[in-house]
Order: sequence, then C-alpha cells, then structure tokens
Amino acid sequence: MRARDVGLASCHTCGLLLHLPASGHTHCPRCGTPMHMRKPNSLNNTWALLIAAIIAYLPANLYPVMTVISFGKSQSDTIMSGVIYLFAHGDWPLGLIVFIASVLVPLLKMLALLYLLITVQKKSHRRRLQRTRLYRVVELVGRWSMVDIFVVALLAALVNVGAVATIEPGAGAIAFSAVVILTMFAAMNFDPRLIWDYQGEDNG
Repeated sequence: MRARDVGLASCHTCGLLLHLPASGHTHCPRCGTPMHMRKPNSLNNTWALLIAAIIAYLPANLYPVMTVISFGKSQSDTIMSGVIYLFAHGDWPLGLIVFIASVLVPLLKMLALLYLLITVQKKSHRRRLQRTRLYRVVELVGRWSMVDIFVVALLAALVNVGAVATIEPGAGAIAFSAVVILTMFAAMNFDPRLIWDYQGEDNG
C-alpha cells in the first residue's frame, strides 16, 4: 500500500503529509507550496535538462577554464591540464580533489540520472530502495562540483596586478558552470516517488 493509493502526498518543502483533493492539486496549508501527487512533467523536464548538461560537458572539458596572463605572456588551462599540472608538481592531494569534484562527480551524476530516468520509463520494479538512495546521493553531492569554479572566481578576484599578473575565467568555466547548474536542476525536477509507482516483485 502506497500513500498515493489513499490520496496522501507530502509537501516538497516542509514535508507535511495531507490528503489531496480529487483534482490532485492544492497548496500546503503550512508553507503555501503548490502540491501535486507527482511533480508535473517531471520526466520530460529532467530529460531536457540532462541532455543539455551532457552537451555542455564536452566544451567544459575541452575549453580552458582559466587564462593566466603574466608579464605579457598568457597560458590557458583546461580542467584536465590543471589536474595534470598539479600531479606533475607533487600536489597530488589537491589534484585528486579537483579531478574527483570537477571531472568524476559531474560525469557520475549524469550517468546516475540517466540510469534513474531509463529505469523509471521502463517501469522497472527492481532495486527500488537502492535507486532511491542513489537519487539522494546525487541530490546531495551535486553542489560540490562547483569547487573548481569557486577556485577560478577567487583567483580572478584576488590575482589582478595589472601588467604583472591577471587571471581571467575561460569559456570552459562558463560551460562547466552550466553543467553543474543543469544537473542540479535535473535532480530537483526528478520525482523519486516515480520509482515506486510500478508494482511488482520487490528485489530490494
């Protein structure tokens, strides 16, 4: 028995559980948030945002995220060239953090969302609990992918000594920011309750 079977739904904002009217639409009496039995157009919106993020992922890794201009000479670095530079100069802990946060996490997040979308659309009833936990992890760690952009923004703000040294954000930084923001919105639009909508043998 699911809450949906008896007309119950929880508020997305404050978690209040209440009985929805026959129309399936109302506002939370506690916080005023519009409530629905399921998020409207959840799958379509999530697909659109995820595809846009996948498209932006390529320029995010191919174009430089930062250009350093020092004494008239400029050097541009992509995310991976920055990671390689850190490893080559012995800063492997920092290089590992940047690689995980800026390369691995966004890629794994997109793959996880793709897996969740496909399994929901196939009406799979397998591993529903694991898929729900996977969604919670995706929702939690997504914001930490911005660490690379925070570093670039901080350096650009602090290192600006005219002709001596200047750091400018590159096109890759814009594309990477788009990837992180799009995947965050994709995760927000995905309704994890859809995972439990299809009855069948529960395999965990």
